[in-house]
Amino acid sequence: MSEYRKTYEGGLFFITLTVVGWIDVFTRKEYADILVGSLEFCKKEKQLAIFAYVIMPSHIHLIVRRNEGLLSDWLRDFKSHTAKKIIKEIENGGFESRKEWLLHMFKYYAKFQAQNSNYMFWQKSNHPTDLFTEKVIKQKIDYIHQNPVAANLVTEESYYHYSSANPLSPLKMNGEE
Repeated sequence: MSEYRKTYEGGLFFITLTVVGWIDVFTRKEYADILVGSLEFCKKEKQLAIFAYVIMPSHIHLIVRRNEGLLSDWLRDFKSHTAKKIIKEIENGGFESRKEWLLHMFKYYAKFQAQNSNYMFWQKSNHPTDLFTEKVIKQKIDYIHQNPVAANLVTEESYYHYSSANPLSPLKMNGEE
């Protein structure tokens, strides 16, 4: 069974989206900003509530709820849209020193998946975890916020730019607008 089918309308979920091969793509601000812009759009237009997030170099963790429509539909569309947009930026951005290598890797991973004719950016799995108790919700929020600290990217969770732990985060959480 596909992991897309493990979500249901109105549920609160912890989700991880990982770049194929754990490739460090989001070390570039331009690519992380594409995710932020897409998440902002989804908050406004796709009924997505975001409660916590972190964009790590090779993956993103989210705690989200979709009140209208299935989260699985949003995941499919979000992954497709962001993959196309980031790959286009890699191809045409002019600043990517790893352009040929990145495109080669995305092409390599695509050859193992029938539905990805040219490139594959995101891994298939999303690891959705249904959050149904306060204890589990707090555990996942702590995990999200501590991820950059555990990876030795920052010494304090609030220092990491692309995290809901940072009060100056570019992505505002529900209730902060």
